[in-house]
Amino acid sequence: MRGKMWQKIALFAVSCMLVAGCTSGAGKKTESAKSTLKVLYSDESWFYSQYGDLFTMKNGENIEFEVVSTQGLYSNSEGKSYDEAFDELVDKEKPDLLLLGTSNFEKYVADGKLVELDPYIDKEKYNLEGMYPGLIDMLKGIGGSKLYGLAPSFYGNAVFYNKDLFNKYGVDLPHDGMSWQDILDLARRFPTEGDEKTRVYGYGDNYPVSMDNMISMISSSEGLMYVNPDTMKVTVDTDSWKKVFQLAIDADKSNAVYNSEGDGFTGGTMEEYFQSQPFLMGRAAMTVGYPYMLQNMKDAKERLKDYKPFEIGIVSGPVDPSDPTSTYNTNLNEIFAISATSPNKDAAWDFIKFINGEDYARVKSRSGGDLMTRMGFKKEYEGQSLDPFYALNPKVNKSYDNMDKLPDNFYGEYNSILTRELAAVKDNKKTLDEALKTIQAEAQTALDKGLKDKAANKGKEGASSGSSSSDDVIVSGQ
Repeated sequence: MRGKMWQKIALFAVSCMLVAGCTSGAGKKTESAKSTLKVLYSDESWFYSQYGDLFTMKNGENIEFEVVSTQGLYSNSEGKSYDEAFDELVDKEKPDLLLLGTSNFEKYVADGKLVELDPYIDKEKYNLEGMYPGLIDMLKGIGGSKLYGLAPSFYGNAVFYNKDLFNKYGVDLPHDGMSWQDILDLARRFPTEGDEKTRVYGYGDNYPVSMDNMISMISSSEGLMYVNPDTMKVTVDTDSWKKVFQLAIDADKSNAVYNSEGDGFTGGTMEEYFQSQPFLMGRAAMTVGYPYMLQNMKDAKERLKDYKPFEIGIVSGPVDPSDPTSTYNTNLNEIFAISATSPNKDAAWDFIKFINGEDYARVKSRSGGDLMTRMGFKKEYEGQSLDPFYALNPKVNKSYDNMDKLPDNFYGEYNSILTRELAAVKDNKKTLDEALKTIQAEAQTALDKGLKDKAANKGKEGASSGSSSSDDVIVSGQ
């Protein structure tokens, strides 16, 4: 206990140096009545590390936290889905603060379980300017033009490119708003000669990109799903899916995309990890990545003796070609909202406005790989502007919505069918139209059987079947 107390004192001192107005902020709260906010979070210590300690240091001890762990929800003994277990925990614990992803945020808004934040924002003239406008618009869109939650950070990707390779081979530089068609068209303009370990690739990821990987990436950026979870119908035999399949097949045939033998890096030294990344090592002209790519490049420069640095550029994308100003690739895992049943709504708002405010963004922008919703505090990294990550308007990505309704083994069965049929097309044993019809029919049969078995076994599953979550299923788009 004494050690923990001294740790908090030390953290308090450090935070006062980082957060402007710490002493005066705390002083304003000293005469207020104490409140305890109950919050659901994966881990208590991580909650304090990310949010609780900074809030307490800035605002004093008048608001305390009771953190209820959600770690056991993925492996509940009743075999319930994560969302079902989460809803039951909310009903049981009645938290003041709810931490939601876009899927259950949308559900909780629709069910009237959240407090509208606009009255608080209007009353206090809380400044939303300087926050990622497209992200705020997306949250308002979910709430029917009203705000029911705010997210201090988000994940987003963009198109990285090697300027040196583009200049060397005389290829036009990438531009903002790149679609996968644009990316792959450029990739095909680079040479394909040479052995796997030394040649240049037009496109390379941090793992070998097979045709089914490419199909998943393209379909996600275009808002497609292979199963409609509301009707439980497989949806791949459509013109939209046919275009995606054809683009991936053409990319594979072009030999311009990095797709080495095996599964890529599966373990070893950091040097071996870096060597397995074609873009990082200057052998791929483009990749789609997150900001941590910049950190990886910095680490590679410091760790590899013979590393040859190169000039990079970043542009926004990949986009849905039907709406090139928007993206499905912005993800919100931590939307903070106030429960409609909370007796501590004002205190909960104090917490939400702080972690979405300028002081919090100023401190957190100095560490971590997340993109801050409050723009302007982390404008660049290693001299590279982060503006492309904010350039597009986010759309709600429903990739995982209601996917916990699917049978646990369905994705494995679907993937087996997909891999077999793609191989048949590649070997000219089937046309793409024939393959899509087979995938549609066989996947629907597997889904129907799985749903029937799941219904028959409901309530009989143990912890093993309950351990899977929608995050384990790689699905595409909306």
